Amino acid sequence: MESYPTAKARKLPGKHALSDSNPDQKYNLNTATITPYLKWFAIISLVYLLLVAVSLIGSGFKAAAGNHARELFAFAGNPITGLFIGTICTALIQSSSTVTSIIVGLVAGGLPVSIAIPMVMGANIGTTITNTAVSLGHIKQGKEFQRAFAAATIHDFFNILSVVVFLPLQMAFGLFDKMGVYLASLMVGTDSMSIKGFNFIKPLVHPPIKFIHETILGSIPDIASGIIMITLGIVAIFLAITLMGKLLKVLMVGRAKRILHHTIGRGPKLGILSGTLITVLVQSSSTTTSLIVPLAGNGIFTLRQVYPFTLGANIGTCITALLAATAITGGNAKFALEIALIHLLYNVLGVLIIYSIPFLKEIPIRCAERLAETAVKRKSIAILYVFLVFFFVPGVLITISEVMGW
Repeated sequence: MESYPTAKARKLPGKHALSDSNPDQKYNLNTATITPYLKWFAIISLVYLLLVAVSLIGSGFKAAAGNHARELFAFAGNPITGLFIGTICTALIQSSSTVTSIIVGLVAGGLPVSIAIPMVMGANIGTTITNTAVSLGHIKQGKEFQRAFAAATIHDFFNILSVVVFLPLQMAFGLFDKMGVYLASLMVGTDSMSIKGFNFIKPLVHPPIKFIHETILGSIPDIASGIIMITLGIVAIFLAITLMGKLLKVLMVGRAKRILHHTIGRGPKLGILSGTLITVLVQSSSTTTSLIVPLAGNGIFTLRQVYPFTLGANIGTCITALLAATAITGGNAKFALEIALIHLLYNVLGVLIIYSIPFLKEIPIRCAERLAETAVKRKSIAILYVFLVFFFVPGVLITISEVMGW
């Protein structure tokens, strides 16, 4: 007579069966659970490094320049020069977050806000080189390239139009200076409320700055130690933003794509909101807009659906500069907050004014469509466009403006 194993002999599957049959699988499950927490811990550590780095630049700039910061940046006092310095630097670095964080640090060290404003505007233009370069990956696909190139360059044309609209107002009336002062005073108060009451980050970032400045570099002359601190700060910003971007891509891009698919095409307001949210999640407008370009190239989204999404990316990228401003201490902390708020205000006003006026709203669309039509017929136009807009024209205009004293 055939006998059957008992339940005990069969070792019915249960919570211990997994570990008994495959001990490595249990280990892998635990690792899978722990790894995201380690990545989030790494992101928090990198945010702290970013705060320390920005504060390090400000302290180093103060040590190196003393009371001569304005004279040191006199060459950039011309708004046209400042604008294109911001454009070229961001195009080379391919990160407006990095450039604006460095600018916040420089303002904390004494760079006048009026000089920093055109630089921030230029950073908006320079950051679009990344998604334009992504579109060139479709260059052999004809119509696909046309759609991708238009989706990339609409961001370029909007940011250029924003400069055309707002830079003359800034030059003539100091528009953003005044609004920045007002907003910063609302946040940190006036004479009755010190900036120290607002800056809760100081106790966190001050100890490493003091250790580097007084202990490690204490025996070095102020100018040399200041230059070393600025260099360390810039390198640390590069490192923090690059690694943070990579980690956030791993943790968030899948979620970002789901948000993207569920929101784009459901109206411009939702498009702007999703562009802002995804950029805050991945800490990079270049990443956000580069996600959408291949989808537009494949015909999943139209140019008009992509347009508001890229505007949201402009707003979302401001979070890094605002975060950087919280690291600043001392007398110039309020100015650092001003330039970070101006960066946000500039992008929000660009969306509110340009996108709400039908005539202005259509300009980037028409320009992107015409350029894409031309580029698909002559591929060399696309390469020439990148060189001219991001490097050659800014370089020429900087030279002319300096010679003519504009």
